[in-house]
Amino acid sequence: MTEPLRLSFEVDGTADHAFRVWTERISQWWPTDHTVSAEPGLRVVVEPRAGGRIFERTPAGAEHEWGAVTVWEPPSRLVYQWHLNADRSDATEVEVTFADDGPRTRVDIEHRGWERLGTRGPGRRDANQAGWSGLLPHYVAFVNTEQEHTA
Repeated sequence: MTEPLRLSFEVDGTADHAFRVWTERISQWWPTDHTVSAEPGLRVVVEPRAGGRIFERTPAGAEHEWGAVTVWEPPSRLVYQWHLNADRSDATEVEVTFADDGPRTRVDIEHRGWERLGTRGPGRRDANQAGWSGLLPHYVAFVNTEQEHTA
């Protein structure tokens, strides 16, 4: 069995704020070099419900599917099937939890399901570990500098 990737860190603000930035404002912090098209001005969409799609939409309207939401529990938990730059049949699973911890929020990520890829699993896990390392600083910086918006 290939071990899941587990990442934990804290960000400023409430779990609600951290969850909303991850899901509703993802286009503002997700780097273009971590997308399918790498087109300037693309939009990343997380449809807010179980069964919702995760995809990028280019300025010309082309869509590239990245995954599908399987659990939608704002503001504490999000789980999705993930196949960015891979076939849907090779999807892994990402679970992100958000827990208030005083004025900060603890974010825990577990990226799992590598064993379903057979011998390709360990290499894909390593590539995704590098991907998370390059991606998460953008999220943390954005959450920590953006003001919380109340409804």
